[in-house]
Amino acid sequence: MLDSSDDNSSVSSSSTVRSDLMSVSGSDDVQVDKDSLLEQALDALYEKRGSTRENALAAIIEAFNTNLQLQFVEKKFATLLHQCINSIRKGSSKEIALACHAIGLLALTVGSGDNAREILEESVAPISQALKSQSDSLKTESLLKCLAVVTFVGGNETEETERSMQIMWQLLHPKLGSNVVAVKTPAVVVTAVVSAWAFLLTTMDGCSLNSKDWQESISYLSTLLDKDDRSVRISAGEALALIFETGSIEKFAAENKTPPDGSVLEGNKSCEGYTRILGLKSKILNQVRSLSAEAGGKGSTKKDLNSQRNLFKDVLEFLEDGYTPEISMKIGGDSLQTSTWSELIQLNFLKHFLGGGFVKHMQDNEFLHDVFGFTPKRKHILGVEHQMSSGEKRMFRSPNSVLNKARTQFLNKQRMLSKDRNVGHFAVGMGDEDV
Repeated sequence: MLDSSDDNSSVSSSSTVRSDLMSVSGSDDVQVDKDSLLEQALDALYEKRGSTRENALAAIIEAFNTNLQLQFVEKKFATLLHQCINSIRKGSSKEIALACHAIGLLALTVGSGDNAREILEESVAPISQALKSQSDSLKTESLLKCLAVVTFVGGNETEETERSMQIMWQLLHPKLGSNVVAVKTPAVVVTAVVSAWAFLLTTMDGCSLNSKDWQESISYLSTLLDKDDRSVRISAGEALALIFETGSIEKFAAENKTPPDGSVLEGNKSCEGYTRILGLKSKILNQVRSLSAEAGGKGSTKKDLNSQRNLFKDVLEFLEDGYTPEISMKIGGDSLQTSTWSELIQLNFLKHFLGGGFVKHMQDNEFLHDVFGFTPKRKHILGVEHQMSSGEKRMFRSPNSVLNKARTQFLNKQRMLSKDRNVGHFAVGMGDEDV
């Protein structure tokens, strides 16, 4: 059940990352070096050359994955946010994808509060605008994940979450004008929309859901179970399991069985709605049963097929007997457990988003501790000497790391500027090109 396709985010005792609170063995210069590299990367986001900004964003992402950058965020929160938003507005598809990831990491780092709300409010409009141009699936997928994460962290009101979910859903059901032809949405985008939408649904109260809109959503998700793409079917299956877990199906059926005022609708419309919902539930149950036992077909891999079977076996057991999948995973020497579809969907989504930074954030990020009710054991005491992990060595000592490449670019430019000043000239936009 737990998605483990990302090798970079494996969780085991060997993956334990040391605490930032320790001094680094051999020198205090490493922390200063980390801060200066982040400062240089942030400065590079003002450069005209798109590739320079892309490298800087990659360096920032790597730094935020390796350590919880609380001190840097405290000083440079607003600057980093607005430069990333500028990248979303004006950058290439690659730069947009990187900026989205950086904004998501920023939101998870600051946790819930005023800063998270500012991230959400400042990001929604540019993300929504960028989603209207679906020229690149990678860009679209990154925008959806970013919108999901910033809403998850910063959206305190139901209306804010519903707004983001509606933006996502419009990619699957766009409002078309009379002269606009509908374009088939790529499977990877459909999967991304459904996954992000379900991730936000985990924060919603089932009692506040609108009956008509959610009946349409359930009907659409049911049609996705018949699609050829296995990832689409799996994402739809998880979303439907979550909807059943919230009790939405029963709520909608009860609403259609008896009107709020207890009256009888003309032509038995209420009874028809009740019958339609029960029929939809029966259809979904048959679809799930079939997918849980599907035989391998041409072009299907054993791994994907097993993932589908395992998921829909769990969904079937839940629909028939009410048993939810219980998952236990090791993070360092600690155990994280989930016992609901909501928790499982949250865990899988954040694990995918954080990638190689998942273990570090789960160990040190208090916001994630609150989300999952997870309290890791503190294995290191302040003052204990800390040896750099292999990941930190690659990040800060390897000449090929993105941070050292960014530093080299920065130093080279400084040398050029200094040289030109010495001969009485100014270096303005040398070799730069607009996006």
